Amino acid sequence: MERLITQFIRALRSADVRVSTAESLDAARTMQLMGFDNRGALKDALACALAKSADEKIVHDQLFDLYFSRTIVVDGKISEGQSEDGDAADLADLLASGDETAISLAIEKAAEQTDLASIRFSTQVSYFSQAMIRAMGGEKLQDRLINALQQNGADAEAEANRLIDLRAGLMQRTRAAATKAFDIYGAGETQKFREDFVSTKALSALEVRDIERLKIVIAKMAKRLAVRHARRRKKATRGTLDVRRTLRSNAGIGGVPFNVIWKRKKRDRPKIAVICDVSGSVAAYVRFLLLLLWSMRDVVPDLDAFAFSGRLGCVNDVLDNNEFDEAIKLILREFGMGSTSYGQAWSDLVLEHERVIDRRTTILVLGDARSNYGEPRLDLFRQIAGRAKRVVWLNPEGRSMWNTGDSIMHRYAPLCADVEQVATVKDFERIVDDVLSRYA
Repeated sequence: MERLITQFIRALRSADVRVSTAESLDAARTMQLMGFDNRGALKDALACALAKSADEKIVHDQLFDLYFSRTIVVDGKISEGQSEDGDAADLADLLASGDETAISLAIEKAAEQTDLASIRFSTQVSYFSQAMIRAMGGEKLQDRLINALQQNGADAEAEANRLIDLRAGLMQRTRAAATKAFDIYGAGETQKFREDFVSTKALSALEVRDIERLKIVIAKMAKRLAVRHARRRKKATRGTLDVRRTLRSNAGIGGVPFNVIWKRKKRDRPKIAVICDVSGSVAAYVRFLLLLLWSMRDVVPDLDAFAFSGRLGCVNDVLDNNEFDEAIKLILREFGMGSTSYGQAWSDLVLEHERVIDRRTTILVLGDARSNYGEPRLDLFRQIAGRAKRVVWLNPEGRSMWNTGDSIMHRYAPLCADVEQVATVKDFERIVDDVLSRYA
């Protein structure tokens, strides 16, 4: 039973369900108490112990149905996949017997011997299927088949055909077992692999099929960042122990520290203004930065977004009142058609939106700093940087391209606290994490 629940928890973790050691112990105790007489009740009881959200409950139920459909219970006890004397029967005779329970037990034992739970990719199904057949004595079955094929006569031919059919049926069974094991243990790992791959893939090289997967990745990034910074902020708000004031406060009760005094330091709430160049190739990057930030509105309620190519405008209402994909289309249609002018953008920001920027504001500029040889208005950008907490410039071009042609990155960079090249959504996660850390 311990092995059974351990493997089930392993499957849950591979599917991105977080299970702590304490929860694992609770699940083991639950299984002991519930038994296998009523699998529906066991399923609900384990869900209470292991699933902590509606999404995790769905994953739990799906894996429970898959995982425990493989478990064989005889007379109320979990079978370990062995015959009574612990020895596997002759494979051909076993398959010919038609004893489904015995055959299933033998396959389960072979799965254990070959560590089928370690399967991670669908391409491993054939490998594990063959390994299970070998563990069940498949070589002896193969030898019997070869011997029958080498004999002459109708009886030998009939025996060969019988063994061929038995071998084909066994292959079908072991492939089914390996496929189900992949669904239990490997599907989640494969999904993680794909997500890790697409999150580190250059945004300029994305294919249409990558877009939907990246939305899922960004949602997970946003949740991860939200949890991390909510925890950091709670710890920072509490402060550190003020020993002197604590002792003084409890002097009247013998110094027993009933009243604990903390050193508290005022922390600014995160406030971000993101300014996006939506012209040309930069537009492909804007979608994912805005999606990440807008998925974190609970953590960063003071969030403003601006877009420009020529004239600059606030796009908060567009993002708040439309589906995200539709909002991006509207933003590109309204602000992405003009000739790029960073100088005009800074002018519009100062004249119409300067009140948004104060000492709490971190400004994220996403752009390639190519302004068609126009006036960069460094005076206005210096004014903006002086009002803000920090300015972080995110440039999607490779560093070797900066300051070539009409790029004036070298003129803006000295006025920024940080200048970063961004190529993937992982870069966005890292930078947003760093920005929020400055408020903790």
